[in-house]
Amino acid sequence: MTTATASDLAINGGTPVFESNVPFMAVGLTKKDIAAANEVLESGMLRAASKCAALEEQFAAKSDAKIGLTCSNGTTALQLAYGALLERGDEVIAPAWTYIATVSMLVAAGANVVFCDCLEDSYQADPADIEKKITPNTKAIAVTHLYGIPVDIDAIQAIAKKHNLKVIYDCAQAHLAEYNNKGLGAYGDACTYSFYATKNLGTGEGGMVTVNDQELANTISALRSHGETDKYLHTSIGFNYRMNDITGAIGLSKLETLGTETDRRREVANIYHNRIDSITGVNRPVPTEGSNPAWHLYTCRVDLGALTCTRDEFCAALNKEGVPSAVHYPKPLTQQPAFSDLANQESGVPVSVKLASTVFCIPIHQNLTDDQANGVCDAIAKVANAFAK
Repeated sequence: MTTATASDLAINGGTPVFESNVPFMAVGLTKKDIAAANEVLESGMLRAASKCAALEEQFAAKSDAKIGLTCSNGTTALQLAYGALLERGDEVIAPAWTYIATVSMLVAAGANVVFCDCLEDSYQADPADIEKKITPNTKAIAVTHLYGIPVDIDAIQAIAKKHNLKVIYDCAQAHLAEYNNKGLGAYGDACTYSFYATKNLGTGEGGMVTVNDQELANTISALRSHGETDKYLHTSIGFNYRMNDITGAIGLSKLETLGTETDRRREVANIYHNRIDSITGVNRPVPTEGSNPAWHLYTCRVDLGALTCTRDEFCAALNKEGVPSAVHYPKPLTQQPAFSDLANQESGVPVSVKLASTVFCIPIHQNLTDDQANGVCDAIAKVANAFAK
């Protein structure tokens, strides 16, 4: 497209790229999903039963894990994994650049959190910074495959082996992502997943923990159901974090199409890669070497040194072109009031602090057409050209 000026922008009265907004995400239930839920409702078997068991088996298999354990949501999945693997007072290294639940559940488990920084191009936890922050008290690493992009698992696992650390991977945004041609469930001590409504596999609420050790699976199973190991035999203090079969049935239905939907997300991401590489002022995500992301979110960065606007001004102009955007996230966790006692670590995560003022997410989902994806790129180029220094 021809170079745009400020007067060409829709926010200034120009003609927008799209007459109506491109959908930012694709959520909701299909008729097949609803029929699956209705089947359970009509059966009267609403508790965790055959549908949850089938979802555990099938999702674990697709993730290359040996064992899956359904639970009520992604946050309780974290709580179960941490509860089974950590002791109160354990020092755990976790990213400052992630959703709050990854770390808030560590705090709830009584862990002492040490924040690590992330890599600017992939947004993933920086293995070099993790190793730099290990102390004799460190017991575990808890990292997120953020936006559906796997971290450098080889590096993380090597560090964990060297220092005898446990590893928990938060895969809430990374259903069916791969690393070195394996599902993410093949790695670490535990992987946790969220099935929240907006996730790539969204059941409304729901979650899962995958593991590869039967003894650990038994511990997590007891924790999610009042510490029960036999009928009315409670060998530990636990919770009621069980999934129900309505949710399980919806998950099974959605799992049938998740592979093709993920493939389409990857096709859209490739369009974005090829187009955004040629746009001055905007940087695209660069996946970890050896990874095959699930692209829950496609997160770009504005180059503030090349533009005359802020990130928020850029996104406001982009929205008027018919391209909605979102900011994940507006603060690193070191700036969250809930972690005020950890705020003294902010100087140690400069990349995370920088990303809070530069990242923005653009539409990506299985229903986007090639024309829409290219139009999104046209709009980004238009806004970037208009704000170019």
